[in-house]
Amino acid sequence: MSHTLGVRQAQKRRTRQALLDAALQLLAEQSLSSLGLREVTRAVGVAPTAFYRHFRDMADLGVALVEEALGSLHTALTALLSATGERAGEDDGEERIAATVELIAAYVRTHPAHVRFIAREQHGGVQAVRAAIGGQLALFAQEVKEQFAREPEAAGWAEDDLLMLAGMYVDHMVMTASALLEAEGDPEAAERVASTARRQLRLVGLGRRHWLDEH
Repeated sequence: MSHTLGVRQAQKRRTRQALLDAALQLLAEQSLSSLGLREVTRAVGVAPTAFYRHFRDMADLGVALVEEALGSLHTALTALLSATGERAGEDDGEERIAATVELIAAYVRTHPAHVRFIAREQHGGVQAVRAAIGGQLALFAQEVKEQFAREPEAAGWAEDDLLMLAGMYVDHMVMTASALLEAEGDPEAAERVASTARRQLRLVGLGRRHWLDEH
């Protein structure tokens, strides 16, 4: 009995993932609000009724795609910030800047469809998906803020100001990812985007070092 149950659960997980993968592929050319449930189930080869064993509706599937797209980045971003935190002030943050831009570039190279989905749906027509993206980005900002708070440069900073700085850092990551996606297939354009992103982060770092001089 337990073996049969395990087989069924594994099959259910495979079908759920197949629905997510099919939707992501179909979303390469359209928005979630225009994608029909039957299009997704037809691509997978299952009956429309099977969809509801996994998702309440297309918005629910979209939220699952948000979690899939951004969830794996939390660990990578936290590890990067932690690894570069102790040395962030030694070289004006150059190591962190380079590592941040490379993290974004690597993610765009390996997950272009996910990046395209987030870029399109962040301001799209499905409210639940917009809210899910906003929630994930807010969580990113909180994680960045907590790392910044542990660093010597944060001495004397107000909590709200640290969160504002973290939000700028996260917004910059999203903007850079979208720009790198647009430059896909053009190495020279991608390098220009990466170079601009590094310069922008240096400017943020300069403002961080002198923020308390003005406040």
